[in-house]
Amino acid sequence: MSDPKTWDLSRTALLTIDLQNDFIHPEGAYGRAGQGAESIAALPDRVAPLVKALRAKGGRYISAQFTLVPDSNGEPLIAPHLKELRPFLAKGDFAPNGFGHTLVDTLFPADFVIEKVAYSAFYQTRLEYIMRAAGIDHLIVGGIVTNGGVASTLRDAHLRNVETVMLTDGCAAFKQDVHDATLLSLGTVTHRMSCTDALDWLEGTA
Repeated sequence: MSDPKTWDLSRTALLTIDLQNDFIHPEGAYGRAGQGAESIAALPDRVAPLVKALRAKGGRYISAQFTLVPDSNGEPLIAPHLKELRPFLAKGDFAPNGFGHTLVDTLFPADFVIEKVAYSAFYQTRLEYIMRAAGIDHLIVGGIVTNGGVASTLRDAHLRNVETVMLTDGCAAFKQDVHDATLLSLGTVTHRMSCTDALDWLEGTA
């Protein structure tokens, strides 16, 4: 893997996974159900300076947002395993163009929004098209959850020969030990960097 400090930042994008209201906002689907974690709530403020710094170097910000596609009656199409895992999900949750589906205010707006229906931001989405069309070669990745959408996206990027940096404290899981184990397991497929170190790199001070 090439040293990220050799990357052309104008051909690099910061990609966040699922930092949207239904996951993070107190009035979102997870907030109403009492599902959350301080480590997750802290992510938007931690990632926002990196978005600003990368944009200043000509890079882009892409937000991948989990989507429950509404059926003709408005009820969401939910995979059976997810319905069992998250029985509180209901009509209107994670629906396109709704409050809950939208990127949190701290990071809004993204340069591109990717609707995704599974863990990976690459699976059945337009991410690869956007990367080609916008001339994006490399990804800096953060978001939630570390062992779910973040890990799946990083592994899929690796399979596509897309080099990545994983923001070690720019992603989070509902349990710290799960987060830590995932960081360790991904060491062979991605570079790992704290948000502080990444900001120094993007600002050209490291």
